[in-house]
Amino acid sequence: MRYARLGSSGIEVSRVCLGSMTWGVQNNQQDANQQIEYALSRGINFIDTAEMYAVPPTPDTYGKTETIIGNWLAANPQRRKEIVLATKIAGGGLGWIRNGSEISGETVIQAVDGSLERLQTDYIDLFQLHWPNRTSPHFAKHWPGQIGFTDVDGEAHSNQMLEILQALNECVKAGKIRYCGLSDDTPWGINEYIRLSEKHALPRMVSIQNEFSLLHAKDWPYLIENCVHADVAFLPWSPLAGGALSGKYLNGARPEGSRWTISQRNGLFRDNPASEAAVTAYVDIAKAHNITPSQLALAWVDQVDGVASSIIGATSMAQLEEDIDAFDITLSDEALTQIGAVFKQYPVPF
Repeated sequence: MRYARLGSSGIEVSRVCLGSMTWGVQNNQQDANQQIEYALSRGINFIDTAEMYAVPPTPDTYGKTETIIGNWLAANPQRRKEIVLATKIAGGGLGWIRNGSEISGETVIQAVDGSLERLQTDYIDLFQLHWPNRTSPHFAKHWPGQIGFTDVDGEAHSNQMLEILQALNECVKAGKIRYCGLSDDTPWGINEYIRLSEKHALPRMVSIQNEFSLLHAKDWPYLIENCVHADVAFLPWSPLAGGALSGKYLNGARPEGSRWTISQRNGLFRDNPASEAAVTAYVDIAKAHNITPSQLALAWVDQVDGVASSIIGATSMAQLEEDIDAFDITLSDEALTQIGAVFKQYPVPF
């Protein structure tokens, strides 16, 4: 296993981060225990979760994933030091989480305490904001005209950010969290948080996790360049585009128990003819190089300059083994050229 520095934190994290959002719906406690123990045996030291999980988010599944991780930690307290544990506070819009309220200083304190209780730990290594209070260009909202920027009150949002940082600072001083990060945010969000941190001597955001894959690389180059020079770790989530890049959904297939058979909060926005064409081409390239489509997609993300650690998730041990193995693969120049030709045809198909 290879490791990378988590931005300005100085923490070394594995280039593979074990995602957990299926634990509590598609996976049970026993499944999660097996995945955690196998991941640790392979050198993975980075686990990501969120108070909102499991997915799709519902009142019944809220907090279940953190609870499952907490049960494992309670049974293995001596192993807590082996793990860089990351979780996230939910933003506004989910009525069953703090009445759908936006992130504020008050909700940060509430969320940290709730996560600590469910995780059965004394501290969280990386506490992240799951999405910003303003509408951000993610989850298929990145096309021109879908959201507006000029009608956003930047000063008001900056004031909210300052309040959030002040609350995070209280949690850091209390020893409840070590570092802070972002999720589903933008270069402006990164830079405004950094500006406020420097101006007011408050915790600095050390990472950001955004969707990034062969089917969705809108963060290249501008956000990733920003991350590199601001010393913010870039953590791709959904490097398999919700499983699409495995090829298992081609031609309308819906394998039993797979994610696309479960109702999704934002719908199956990744499912369209352009994505289908791109995945078909990537599957053919993978076959030609004797690797699986998932391994091709993960190895490609891992070799992108500026990527620190890729967040992977699996519902079976076979999938987890296959995915982790991908990070030992070096794509040949020929494979990269072939991938690049398809990528230029379908740079952001959804």
